[in-house]
Amino acid sequence: MASYSFTRSWQNLPVAARIIRLFLGVTFIYGGWNKATDPGFLNPKSPSYIGAQISSYLETSPISFLLENMVDNATAVGWMIILTEFAIGIATLSGIALQLASLGGFFISITLWLTATWTVRPYFLGSDTAYAILWLALFFLVRQNTKGRSVVALIPDLRDRREVMRIFGVAAASVAAVFVGRRFPASNPTPEAGAAIIKVADFPIGSTKEFTAFDGTPAVLFRTKAGVFAYSSVCTHQGCTVNYDATNNLLICPCHNAQFDPTNDASVISGPTKIALPKIKVAVLGINIVQI
Repeated sequence: MASYSFTRSWQNLPVAARIIRLFLGVTFIYGGWNKATDPGFLNPKSPSYIGAQISSYLETSPISFLLENMVDNATAVGWMIILTEFAIGIATLSGIALQLASLGGFFISITLWLTATWTVRPYFLGSDTAYAILWLALFFLVRQNTKGRSVVALIPDLRDRREVMRIFGVAAASVAAVFVGRRFPASNPTPEAGAAIIKVADFPIGSTKEFTAFDGTPAVLFRTKAGVFAYSSVCTHQGCTVNYDATNNLLICPCHNAQFDPTNDASVISGPTKIALPKIKVAVLGINIVQI
């Protein structure tokens, strides 16, 4: 087996394969970073918690029997997902265990298709099937261009100390990326406890208003004859931000068309999720409407 070369790992591939490899590598690193910097992804109290996402797939996913075992260990699963996405992205760009990384990316994409985008119709509106095809294409392009050459094997040779060190380097870089991301959480300006959302006089009955909750979650405020109430705007299916449709009096997710009824505790009317939008506690305090 020839010694590892970052440059050669790129030069040995045709231009089309390089483009696919660059896109997938960068995208998976970005995916890991996005989760690592999301304060709610590993927080059981957050609407974007990985456990809430897994639970929302139980009623629709064909692999729900596997997901059931993950719910109780959702935080550990979340850590594994972040680390795996970083590792696959880094391995893909560096060319270390590239074929194995391609198969890993394919497996992740197929799993996401069977859970997060299984209910998306027509299928081509969901991105996970496209990612799966791209990973599979990259795998065969790498196999085709390394066939007959002394380059990267499908399974790394763990008897080779240098190969083991390279794999260890990918793992170490992935762990480091996770902890760097956790130190730089993405955040939105959040109000102080009890801070006014809006004055009552400026918010007549029948009004709605978007605001930011204490934890940075986008939310929407309502006022009816029954009083004031609010919900998280984070869809319980895949974390997109729902919009209020005043014509139909519904909160609708633009990603996969989940619909929620704000007059009935934001319960699900239709769509791929079965979980209502989380409530945000608000109240009238003096002349203001505040989050409590």
